[in-house]
Amino acid sequence: MLTVSPSPPLSGSLALPGDKSLSHRAALFAALAQGESVIDNFLEAGVTRAMLAALENLGFDYQLAAGRLTLRGEGLDGWRARARQTGPVLDCGHSATTMRLLAGALAAAGVPAALDGSAGLRSRPMGRIVEPLQAMGVPVRSTGGKAPLNFKARNGRPLQSQIFDLPVASAQVKSCLLLAGLAADGPVTVIEPGPSRDHTERLLGGMGAEVARMEIPGGKLRVELQPPATPLAPLNLSLPGDFSSAAFLIVAGLITPGSEIRLQAVGLNPTRTGLLDALEMMGAGIRLENRRERQGEPVGDILVRHTPLSACRVDGPLVVRMIDEFPAFAVAAAYAVGGTVVREARELRLKESDRISALCRQLRSIGVEARELDDGFCIPGDQKPAGGKVDPSGDHRLAMALAVAGLAAQGPVKVGHPEIIRQSFPGFQEALSGLGAKIDD
Repeated sequence: MLTVSPSPPLSGSLALPGDKSLSHRAALFAALAQGESVIDNFLEAGVTRAMLAALENLGFDYQLAAGRLTLRGEGLDGWRARARQTGPVLDCGHSATTMRLLAGALAAAGVPAALDGSAGLRSRPMGRIVEPLQAMGVPVRSTGGKAPLNFKARNGRPLQSQIFDLPVASAQVKSCLLLAGLAADGPVTVIEPGPSRDHTERLLGGMGAEVARMEIPGGKLRVELQPPATPLAPLNLSLPGDFSSAAFLIVAGLITPGSEIRLQAVGLNPTRTGLLDALEMMGAGIRLENRRERQGEPVGDILVRHTPLSACRVDGPLVVRMIDEFPAFAVAAAYAVGGTVVREARELRLKESDRISALCRQLRSIGVEARELDDGFCIPGDQKPAGGKVDPSGDHRLAMALAVAGLAAQGPVKVGHPEIIRQSFPGFQEALSGLGAKIDD
């Protein structure tokens, strides 16, 4: 049980663990590259350990110490050299990102393997990657559209060039298909209804792949990858702090009276920072400073001051740009004046939990009125949580959001099973405590 009590003003400056999305990709892309990659500020958490364990099971050696990951890849040919008649079962744990990205790499390499994971991961939809991969000629089958996924050897035959028009913008699906495209006989094109996070395109482009992004009529985004004629170059990166982790501390600073905090060197990729736009609409006291670019990714410091917030409406393309931040956003909405409405966010029902249902249910358990909508939620606002016990339903982001809700509540908020937080933000409790929050775990 993690207990967060009403706290004095938060203050201080801190650096955050490395970006989770970039850590996932950096580890896998290092294994796909030719040569030794070095990645600093690599996130050591449950979800990234699942990726590293899978790579180790595929025969890759790596070193990870003090946040520095070193891994030598041998290109797609190296993956094929490791192929066995019966491939390994790769445990992806709770991580859908690990499963979907690995699926793209296995498709490109043409090696046999099975992808499996926790009961929660087995409930996530995988038909959205399996069916497009099958259309490219990948010998893969799912279990009723879900994990486990079973890949058979492809014996080096190139995959078929395809154009995919996705019904829902998804960085994981897009990344899977682009990775498979590394072994295609022509360009692989992904069309999205709106821009999802573009870390895969940026990293692959920096490794020598030809990746083009362009807006097309109807507000859609077209991403095209040309299969590279030479192996991908290794990575030499220092990853920025994770914006999705920063989100909880940003909201903590906004709702706790008298607070002023600085979050250093946070990733500010515009495909990830929709929460800042939403909070700006609410009148939040946030300033970005020391902005620069680090290895192709925008980075900067985020200065947050306590601010009275006003309600807003979130829908359309903004939803995709803040899809992981809605638990934190909902807490800000509870403290805002007026009714906040979120629509066109049905994808939240397909996360680590049904985040619409679980979020509304747990907010109500601490005295915050929250109404579930088919594709979002409504929070009347101007509600100071009463406090109480909550169950995050095995969802790390829900656990952190509910903990933050206790900082300015009327009484303590007790979060059950807080160990799930280590899946994405190890040191969350220590970070909040270091800023002055009253925490007992």
